[in-house]
Amino acid sequence: MREEGPSAEQGYQEARGARRQGGGTIRAVGIEGVSRQDFYAYMVEHKYIYAPTGDLWPAASVNARIAPTPLTDSNGRQIIDDNGVPVKLSAAKWLDRNRPVEQMTWIPGEPMLVRDRLVVEGGWIDRKRVTVFNRYRPPLIVPGNKAEAQMWLDHIDKVYRGDGEHIIKWLAHRRQRPYEKINHALVLGGAQGVGKDTLLEGPRHAVGAWNFREVGPQQLMGRFNGWLKSVILRVNEARDLGEVNRYSFYDHLKAYTAAPPETLLCDEKNTKEYPIFNRCGVVITTNHKADGIYLPADDRRHYVAWTDLTKASFVDSYWSRIWKWYANGGDRHVTAYLDEYDLGKFDAKAPPQQTQAFWDIVDSNRAPEEGELQDAIEALGAEGAHHCDDPYQDDRGPRRLASRPQKPAHHSAPPGEMQIRPGPQQRCRRRALENLEDQQRRPENRQPPSHLCQGCALARRKVCRRRGVG
Repeated sequence: MREEGPSAEQGYQEARGARRQGGGTIRAVGIEGVSRQDFYAYMVEHKYIYAPTGDLWPAASVNARIAPTPLTDSNGRQIIDDNGVPVKLSAAKWLDRNRPVEQMTWIPGEPMLVRDRLVVEGGWIDRKRVTVFNRYRPPLIVPGNKAEAQMWLDHIDKVYRGDGEHIIKWLAHRRQRPYEKINHALVLGGAQGVGKDTLLEGPRHAVGAWNFREVGPQQLMGRFNGWLKSVILRVNEARDLGEVNRYSFYDHLKAYTAAPPETLLCDEKNTKEYPIFNRCGVVITTNHKADGIYLPADDRRHYVAWTDLTKASFVDSYWSRIWKWYANGGDRHVTAYLDEYDLGKFDAKAPPQQTQAFWDIVDSNRAPEEGELQDAIEALGAEGAHHCDDPYQDDRGPRRLASRPQKPAHHSAPPGEMQIRPGPQQRCRRRALENLEDQQRRPENRQPPSHLCQGCALARRKVCRRRGVG
């Protein structure tokens, strides 16, 4: 068993300390231009990693930029062929023999070359004389003075008063511990033009601009996911994408907002999938509360902060002043503030608080008819609820109807319009209300409502298989 090396936190802090002392960046491999020392042979695809950027080059491009290497014998004398011509080895072949890597990955807190380990599903395994190339690039910003970050703090307090402390803790965690997964997303909501971008500008530089990625909902739902290589992943202007995509979007985000999974497959164009570590922290920004993201009542992966301010709440000089402050080193002061923020009581794995804005979004996903059905269920009492299958859950068996429905049901046609024959969902709701009225008239005849079923009343328009619902 190999000896334990420095922890991820120690490695990250050492790299930051070296940069503060002028040690440069681990990506500055060559002194200038392009040299042989800038490349590693990626044996999985037989391509060549250009270390300063992490890009993959084909052999022809490497050979075109780097001259062949003359071969020498054991005595250091140049080898000559039968025709008297010096024998040379192409740059690509030299790299294959002398600078190979068996894998590449992305993980904050580890060096550029991770030796004697390989990545498999779920994490690391030990293996001697192998190397993994780490495509993570640490931030290069030099911290300023935390005492001069007050303008940024005042902006957070103005826009998200009451939520500012949690927002700052979340962002400080991304700066101080990018190697640790934070198990909930940060939702920043409010009208357009209230400063959500302005709030994130300082943290963007603090984690490194290349570690701050922005995607739209449609891009996030697509095949290619190179944006997973991010310390902060911003999902911009999340809004309802349709009846199906709205719920699919929520399910799709689950793997990215929390760990496990410990590793994910990164799929980039023209590159074979490779494993990376699940370390991204998700920030969702939206202008829409009622028709924005979908959140169920039992969600434990989102902290929602909302502002009621509008563009009219700010004078024009406000924005020019704060962006001028950023340009004059404000991002460095924000970095210093996040560096020194005390995270002693912050648990990155604990479920976040469910704010009032969270419940507003949950309630906005409920159909008006659900209130009537819930009142009926509560009036019948818990003893009247029976077990039934819930298609929104996994196959863990029956569960008690104990929570409000999560998906809108059908809407009946307005008076005067052609009425459509009610389906099983409407009949189930109607019978629930009729049963309640009957019990109120004759309480001695109360019967368990065997026809109540969350599966038929609330989910995906499926016909209930229970007896008594035709």
